[in-house]
Amino acid sequence: MKTINIGVIGMGWMGQAHSRSYLRVPLNFSDAGIKPRLIICSDNVEARAKSSQELLGFERSTTDWREVIADPDVEAVNICTPNDLHVEIATAAAAAGKHIFCEKPVGRSPAETARVEKAAREAGVITGVGYNYRWAPMVQHARDLIRSGKLGEMQIWRSRFFSMYGANPLGLLTWRFDSEIAGTGVLGDLLSHVVDMTHMMVGPVKRVIGQKHTYITERPLPIPGKGTHYSAGHPDDPKGPVNNEDYVGALVEFGNGMVGTLEACRTIVGPKSQFAFEWHGSGGALGWDHERLNELNLYKPTDDGTDDGFIRVLGGDKYPHHGSFVPGDGNAIGYEDLKVIEVLEFLRSIAAGRQHVPGFAEALAVAEVCAAIARSWESGSWETVTKIG
Repeated sequence: MKTINIGVIGMGWMGQAHSRSYLRVPLNFSDAGIKPRLIICSDNVEARAKSSQELLGFERSTTDWREVIADPDVEAVNICTPNDLHVEIATAAAAAGKHIFCEKPVGRSPAETARVEKAAREAGVITGVGYNYRWAPMVQHARDLIRSGKLGEMQIWRSRFFSMYGANPLGLLTWRFDSEIAGTGVLGDLLSHVVDMTHMMVGPVKRVIGQKHTYITERPLPIPGKGTHYSAGHPDDPKGPVNNEDYVGALVEFGNGMVGTLEACRTIVGPKSQFAFEWHGSGGALGWDHERLNELNLYKPTDDGTDDGFIRVLGGDKYPHHGSFVPGDGNAIGYEDLKVIEVLEFLRSIAAGRQHVPGFAEALAVAEVCAAIARSWESGSWETVTKIG
């Protein structure tokens, strides 16, 4: 059993989800031979840091993230802070020779992401990024079906991330709505997931043309250390301006000449957390939706035309990782189970001494597409995806 020592920085919802996931690795994947050890957690809210230590079993806690990186016992640093701290923390961790897992987007801008990727690459540390949806068992199965050629050659790709977390005008003005802290709005927050999935399932994007819109221009101010980006205020609460985008849409052309669409919105009404894609090929089609993450819609026509239409394929222990959570077919797994798979694969990469995928290189590739979309907002025309850094 290999023990890997972990420090977590940022103990909000995501930091706690990551920490619980580390604890579950030896329980759900006992045959992996890996045991994470939670050494130290950090949060700028002292009460949250201390309660996380007590509830999750960290050996130490602090309000200064630098103590996590300086701790000689820590081998891997897990960053779950607001976006404006990612560059400083990640570059410091790289300089200290620590492996790094960072929630997306790695940087507030493509330039910041390039800076972090360069620092980690030159330091020779292993990196990981929180594109957790790619680990859903039915997504992994969809990728295998596409790569097998059973559905023919790709013709059209459509993907979107529609979430209602910002649909309430009284939703708090958390850091995600502040360009100084978050950078872009849904471009980095939600469309980054869409682009990463696109790269995994289809391949590189050649050029894009995009648009954006902000629907709710002001929100109630939050109380530091309380609530999440799902929390709501009162109509009489003081308000502040929203200064990044609620919606992004883009037409894309791939390097292989095929076409598609990408969309993301945080104020849409209807879809709760609809990260979805459809892949249409010359010999079949498939689609997946996170709101029904244990299902895959599959269209594979028969030679005689009978039973012609989509079928619903249910998740089960025959698909990647699913059986480590629940046996049989049709028994569901959930969002946090994807985080367990995510940290498991990151730890496996550390144990094997190999660069993890998705790592900072994949995050930079996503940022390059997002940069082209942002340029098209200004130019109003097609923009070619170019290398950064």
